[in-house]
Amino acid sequence: MRLTRVHVPQALATATEVALPETAASHVSRVLRMRAGDRLVLFDGSGADFHAEISEIAGPRVGTRILERVAGLRESPLAVTLVQAVSRGERMDWTLQKATELGVRRIQPVLATRSVVRLDERQAERRLRHWQAVVASACEQCGRSVLPVVESPLELPRYLDGPRAKGRRLVLSPDAGKSLAALAGELAGDLAGVELLIGPEGGLEAAEVAAATRAGFEAARLGPRVLRTETAGIAALAVLQALAGDLG
Repeated sequence: MRLTRVHVPQALATATEVALPETAASHVSRVLRMRAGDRLVLFDGSGADFHAEISEIAGPRVGTRILERVAGLRESPLAVTLVQAVSRGERMDWTLQKATELGVRRIQPVLATRSVVRLDERQAERRLRHWQAVVASACEQCGRSVLPVVESPLELPRYLDGPRAKGRRLVLSPDAGKSLAALAGELAGDLAGVELLIGPEGGLEAAEVAAATRAGFEAARLGPRVLRTETAGIAALAVLQALAGDLG
């Protein structure tokens, strides 16, 4: 039987007592109706899993005792950064959730010219906390023990002008000469990884594609159909992981 997995945002160690975060405690006690003595798995995002048992349930508090540390799920050999234009509400949540399930290492939300969503500093901080919670929940579900990094949202020009990491940079474009599948074959075994840029609901403007090209992004096409922004990144991640990562 698969044990319930709970992310705990603190360093974990064997033979210690840990209280579950409030939301997780409520889910464990009220929804799952677990009791003292029941087993579960905790993880702190560092790459390991910690088998634990519930030691007490006292009102809203759920205490656990960590029994042993075990190796977590191995991460994909292909390190993918998803540079995703922010979409509205649940669409962005869905993108982050599925990207996590597909093994993305890092997510950089960006705001493009045609982005419907606009964020001031306070809204950006609130969204970032929410997105990090979405990613943690997705890790609980899919079995990952390493949390993908979710960066603070940036305006696209600022991101393109920033420091460049090692590896390939790809941007989806229906007019590209090469297919993503062809480019993915060149990435197999490339531990430096890849950055994948996905435009907003209305797509990237020509000037933005040109700026991305100057910043080292190669255009790649993904089939004959126009995909929604929340679909495009997930489909591209699946292709990359199937041909150069660990999906398949």
